[in-house]
This record gives sequence, C-alpha cells and structure tokens, in this order.
Amino acid sequence: MAAFLFCQNIYSQITVACASNMQPAMEEIKIAYEKTGGRIKSVFGSSGKFTSQIKNGAPFDVFVSADMDYPESLYVWKYAGSRPKVYAYGKLVLWSLKTGLAEKGVAGLGDAGISKIAIADPRLAPYGRESERAMKNGGVYDAVSSRIVYGDNIAQAAQYIVTGAADIGFTAKSIVLSPQNKDKGTWADVDSTLYSVIAQGVMVCRYGADNNPDASEKFVSFLLGPGARDIMKQFGYSLP
Repeated sequence: MAAFLFCQNIYSQITVACASNMQPAMEEIKIAYEKTGGRIKSVFGSSGKFTSQIKNGAPFDVFVSADMDYPESLYVWKYAGSRPKVYAYGKLVLWSLKTGLAEKGVAGLGDAGISKIAIADPRLAPYGRESERAMKNGGVYDAVSSRIVYGDNIAQAAQYIVTGAADIGFTAKSIVLSPQNKDKGTWADVDSTLYSVIAQGVMVCRYGADNNPDASEKFVSFLLGPGARDIMKQFGYSLP
C-alpha cells in the first residue's frame, strides 16, 4: 500500500495558473517536466485575474505570475502555501508587422502612421502596467492614449498585433521569440530605463499545499532548476 501511495503522489496531476507571457516557454517546460514523472495542466491568463480567482477558491496548485506583487499579496493574505520566489525577469519589446515602426522605439509611437497601439490591461497584467509606465516615462502617453487598445493579457495584446488590429504594440520578449512568432514582423527591446524590472514570481497556492503538497513543491523546484532555466533563457528571460 505504501509503495502505491508513493507512486500515486509522484504522478498526480497538478494545475498551474500561468501568466500568458510564459506560455511559449511553459509548453517546453511541461514537456521536460513530465519526463521526470510529474504531470501538470497549464491554464494561461492575466496575473490579476488569477489572483482574484485564487482568492475566490479556484483549485490551482501553483501560481506562475508575471510579477511579484500579486503572489506577495496572496502570501500576505494567507492564500499561499509558501512565500513566492523569483523565477525569472521579463523583458518588454515593441512589435509590429509593419516595417520601420518598432525600430523607432517608444518615442516613435506618436507618428501619424500609427493609429492603434496594443498593450495588455494595466489593471490585470504586469506587462501592461509596465507598458503604460514606459509610455509615460518616454513622454508620449498623453499624445497616444486615445490610440491604445487593451487586451485582457499579454497574449491577447500580441494577437491584436498579429491580426493587424493594431499597428504596433508592447509584448513580452518571450512571445516574439516563440516558434510561431519568430519570423513575423520586426521587434525592438524597450529601453529598460523606461520601465521597472519585471521580476516574476512562483508560489504554491494554499489549495496545492492542502491537496497536492509534494507534487506542487516538485514542480516549483523544477521551475527553479537548471532544465527550466535553460528553456527560459532561450525565450529571452534573465534569471535570478
């Protein structure tokens, strides 16, 4: 019986609520992780929405956030099984399918040829918050605010760019480096002095600590380990 319970615990599937910027990397991390015997179900969306869902009892075992603020707040309010840890630092880029736009940087967003600028919702998505900060610090926000279109998360903002619903937009470097996007349009790093460092945190949720503690901790350890770190480097993340 003991051996059966041991195997059952190792192979139990956990649900990971994962910020959309991590989707391309997480798909590869999942493949690598499941080779170790663990199993995960990944759900992607904005960190803000996941935070609300976790507070309302959503059965997420692990939360992979796009910042540290959301998981830290969950920890303070006792919705976490352990204190969150930084697993990566994200990078913000400007991306366009039209040539010559992204290369002009934030200062070029006021050009007459740009009618729509896509960003993730700053109220829900840390990358959206930092996109707005970059425009304000770059001195263009007031001039272009009427042109901004908002996605619920960074993946939806990227979709606006891919479909042409926006001429240009802010997205995560991990998204433009993904296999499905790496040959689409042009992108340029946003000046890092225009936005705050995007420290991304991971934590075991209270649900995971109560129901799947070993499997949840096993996945977090893997995410912080060398295999997952190598994958994240390939998608443009800096590492702690």
